[in-house]
Amino acid sequence: MENEAHKIFTEYLKYHKHRITPERFEVLDFALNNEGHFTADELYVDMKQNNSNVSRATIYNTLELLVDCRLLVKRNFGDGKTTYESNFRRGSHDHLICTTCGEIIEFHAPEIEEIVKRVCDELGFIPSGYSFNIYGICKDEDACEKKKSKSSYAPKRRKKS
Repeated sequence: MENEAHKIFTEYLKYHKHRITPERFEVLDFALNNEGHFTADELYVDMKQNNSNVSRATIYNTLELLVDCRLLVKRNFGDGKTTYESNFRRGSHDHLICTTCGEIIEFHAPEIEEIVKRVCDELGFIPSGYSFNIYGICKDEDACEKKKSKSSYAPKRRKKS
């Protein structure tokens, strides 16, 4: 997996005449190994905790390159933070976002993909992707408040099958 992502990124960097540096590939590896949504600052902290010497500026710049070459997706869930998630070898999925505690629940609903396909077919549009987010609050208000009071730097993510 890593070699294929490296190949895609190398080709992208060459084509766009960007420098090919070990630091950029270190950012790529940390980003793709991240299980959930993350901010640039969270990635920076994670990398520092793993003895990386990559600068914050290199991380920010490389994340933008990774979005541009479609290895990552940039997301904004309405909390004022730009988050990223891997787009490499990942199927379509959608998000439930709690506006109280910030929890992000990923889910897959084939019906949504069918609607996207039908609408695009009807309107003569070729989709390159889509984003479907549902904002609301957790049903269990007590648990939600506990999550909010314990919340770390980033919203927690859990997958819904």
